[in-house]
Amino acid sequence: MNSPLKHLPAMERRAVTVETVIALAAEQNPSEITTAAIAKRMGLTQGAIFRHFSSKDAILEAVMEWVAEKLLSRQEKVLQGGLSPLVALEAIFMAHIDFVVEHPGVPRILFGELQRGESTAPKRMAQSLIRRYAERVQQLLEEGKECGDVDTSLESEAGAILFIGTVQGLVMQSLLAGDVGRIQRVAPQAFAIFRRGIGRTQ
Repeated sequence: MNSPLKHLPAMERRAVTVETVIALAAEQNPSEITTAAIAKRMGLTQGAIFRHFSSKDAILEAVMEWVAEKLLSRQEKVLQGGLSPLVALEAIFMAHIDFVVEHPGVPRILFGELQRGESTAPKRMAQSLIRRYAERVQQLLEEGKECGDVDTSLESEAGAILFIGTVQGLVMQSLLAGDVGRIQRVAPQAFAIFRRGIGRTQ
């Protein structure tokens, strides 16, 4: 099979490999994705894959780098928009939901890495992503307290955990139901509940 990918520059082929893994993860258990399956989907040999990645974990590292860059850049775009803290939190919440709908393989990979017993580079990268994500949410919650939109008694770390947990819960429900698009329909109501929970009491 004469794949056009054979003639791509190295960086582009690495990027296509990452996209291929994410696409495969939407269809099957990420832990069962082999380099042979990746190569087959791309129309390449395994040898061609290993010219760019030393191992499957190295591929997963590249996937996690891609996820972190894409997800955090969406956060950053919202943060630079000059929105009020609560409006920014809702925008980040919905941007995260949209990201999952566009790339349903991502949460399957992320959950899979976090469940691994051993400490691997991809797992540490997933943990770092969640930590950085939570820090930005905490920052917005603190700003919300300062401007009077968020209950000043709120523990911001707990609020950030609840925020992320709400997103993860919606994602998990959609995966169990086999309907990723469902989360876009219920996400606004879920955020409304979160917002009422953190809002300033009269």
